[in-house]
Amino acid sequence: MYDIKNHDDVRENYEALCSAVQAHLEDEPDLIANLANIAAFIYHSLDRLNWAGFYLMKDGQLVLGPFVGKPACTRIALDKGVCGAAATQRQVIVVPDVHRFPGHIACDGDTNSEIVLPIYKNGEVFGVLDVDSPELNRFNTLDAEWLTKIAGCISRYLD
Repeated sequence: MYDIKNHDDVRENYEALCSAVQAHLEDEPDLIANLANIAAFIYHSLDRLNWAGFYLMKDGQLVLGPFVGKPACTRIALDKGVCGAAATQRQVIVVPDVHRFPGHIACDGDTNSEIVLPIYKNGEVFGVLDVDSPELNRFNTLDAEWLTKIAGCISRYLD
């Protein structure tokens, strides 16, 4: 359906992933279906991941949304963990070693690094995109740049 894997160049792989996300958002109006497929696109197109998914704002906390990976924490308070920090600080957070992050929530003991990006709807935090890896130092500025573009695509879809 979408060519999202096996590009030799990391940038080419992200370009294909971004194109697939954009095309899918244009083709499907259902939010949950879109987030489920985007989580799967990310999980299956990026190497060395063990979880990719979404937490959505509901009643002042983050609630588990569509994801790919092991079962996860169902609810996260805004003052807890990397996801809560990204939502309250309204910024991308890259954590090279989650075990050194104050207040880290260990939903999956195999996770060693993480990147979390806020997603906005009409200027307010709607939720976060959370991507985890079993490797230390898995995520870098290139990941932050391209995953921010994907989060931006979702925000434009929500607006």
